[in-house]
This record gives sequence, C-alpha cells and structure tokens, in this order.
Amino acid sequence: MMLIPCPWCGPRDESEFHYGGQAGVAYPADPAALSDEEWAKYLFFRDNPKGPFRERWSHSAGCRRWFSLVRDTVTNEVLS
Repeated sequence: MMLIPCPWCGPRDESEFHYGGQAGVAYPADPAALSDEEWAKYLFFRDNPKGPFRERWSHSAGCRRWFSLVRDTVTNEVLS
C-alpha cells in the first residue's frame, strides 16, 4: 500500500487515485503540423527513470483535483 498526500485532503490510500502519467509534458504548439512519427512520440513516449520522477495524479475518489508530485520509482517514496 502506498499513501499519496493529496494537497487538499491529506494522505490517502493509493486506491483513491488515478495515475495521470509524466508531469510537465507540453502539448505541441501546432499538432496538425506534426508527422505521424512525431505525433506518436508525443502520445506514447515518456521518460522511465530509476529514481525521482515528476508525475500527475487525480484524487478520483476524493476531491477530484489534479496535482503533481515527485515519487522515487525505486522505493515508491513520495519526495514532494
């Protein structure tokens, strides 16, 4: 079990949350100008580091707000 600290509701069980993927991925300025290869890279390719990783989470069973946090992918410890 992992406790995730919701900024609005406090620490809650991971089963209350929905994982939103890597944080800070910018939407392309002109998506229509992208090739199929570039669009696929934007949609499907993300970093997969061993260690601290910035992620988006939604408290879907609580306040329903989105937030970012930094989690260590080795230990699952929430760093910030």
